[in-house]
Amino acid sequence: MDMEITFPGGKKVDAAFKGFTIKTDQPVFGGGENSAPAPFDYFLASIGTCAGIYVVSFCQQRNIPTEGVKIVQKILPDATGRGIGTIALEIQVPSDFPEQYKSAVIKSAELCAVKKYMHNPPEFDIYTKVTN
Repeated sequence: MDMEITFPGGKKVDAAFKGFTIKTDQPVFGGGENSAPAPFDYFLASIGTCAGIYVVSFCQQRNIPTEGVKIVQKILPDATGRGIGTIALEIQVPSDFPEQYKSAVIKSAELCAVKKYMHNPPEFDIYTKVTN
């Protein structure tokens, strides 16, 4: 899959692929206009939304209603206070969520492909190419 990354102005950077465009910007303190999430925000959101697709699929396969089910993602700092120490995913379920599925829904969230790639990251190959 190819993505085309373009620079529409200021600190904005867009990624176009599969007929979609993801728009990013930097916060004002970073020189941007804060008109869109920053790229790192999308990275963090990809973790929670990836786990979310596994949770919703788990519930749908078992005819468990998803009303009242949500994930609250918590970003906890590392010891220096500058980086990320822990990413916690709290799967909130309503009181009538079947008890026998509580540990299984956690296991389903752990199947997240984004999380798996973080454990075994790809190599990066960054280079220039002259075009006309």
